[in-house]
Amino acid sequence: MPRFGLLVNYEFCVGCRSCEIACKMEHARAQDEWGIRVQRLQQGPSEGRIYYLPVPTDRCNLCGKRRARGLKPSCEKHCWTGVIKFGTLEDLARSMKGRQKSVLWVPH
Repeated sequence: MPRFGLLVNYEFCVGCRSCEIACKMEHARAQDEWGIRVQRLQQGPSEGRIYYLPVPTDRCNLCGKRRARGLKPSCEKHCWTGVIKFGTLEDLARSMKGRQKSVLWVPH
């Protein structure tokens, strides 16, 4: 049976936090509860390049109820830059080849 996860290509994340908001609304999360949270990263003090990395938390279940209805996880659906992708681990691992600024996330 295939296992599923999220591929985050954070090179193009603009830090809009639409994934955070979509998750909160989909799951009726409290203001201080996160299913995915955007982290700010700075690459080297001299380079000054800022990256944003959407990081799923231990509360993320890959939107199991949405997927049961044939829908994408809410974070992927609402990511207007397309940096969050849902799929099988095998497909996601293949698609991340050559992408240096990407992370493959798998729930427990």
